[in-house]
Amino acid sequence: MSSSVQRPRVRKSPAARRAEIVDAAAAVALAEGLECITLRRIGEELGVRPGLISHYFPSAEELVAEAFGSAASGELDTLLPEESPGATPTERLARFLARTTGEPYDAISRLWINARHLSRYRPVLRDRVTEQEAAWRGRLEGVIREGVERDEFRTSDPSLTTIQILVVLDGLGAHANTGTGEHPTAVTRMAVATAERELGLPEGALGG
Repeated sequence: MSSSVQRPRVRKSPAARRAEIVDAAAAVALAEGLECITLRRIGEELGVRPGLISHYFPSAEELVAEAFGSAASGELDTLLPEESPGATPTERLARFLARTTGEPYDAISRLWINARHLSRYRPVLRDRVTEQEAAWRGRLEGVIREGVERDEFRTSDPSLTTIQILVVLDGLGAHANTGTGEHPTAVTRMAVATAERELGLPEGALGG
């Protein structure tokens, strides 16, 4: 007579389940767009009923905003970590700019374009986009201010310089996603050139 032992089901904590839902939604957002996030779709991704998703996120709008916020903040931590022991501001900025090219960055650029467009009609998402924009500005401005304090950078307005660099990166991100193929070095290096010029650095100081 054979018998089988039933394995006990592991019940995930609310925090772990919520994080799993957000991670799945963020993956869908990056691969297919924020419009593809629905409670049913994320339930299918995780193999659970939509009702479980709605228990944590009563509306798809809340999940869309959370997914965007998770993806955007995760990308910021990858591109420009809050802590970089032993690295100078110049080295941190150079690494950040070097990481803002290629398919992984193009994917997050597409997500930002997507989010900004949809946020015109979705207040919850609009608030999250505003929050993430402030986080990105704050992180980059912090590096620039530290560089000024250490006499590595020269700018009378770190806040303005930060915005200038980010605006160029936004433009390059949109340009890279037009599907026009290879871009001249003079174009791909625009963010680096802008940073070097506005921070009083010699050409090539930030790579590119």
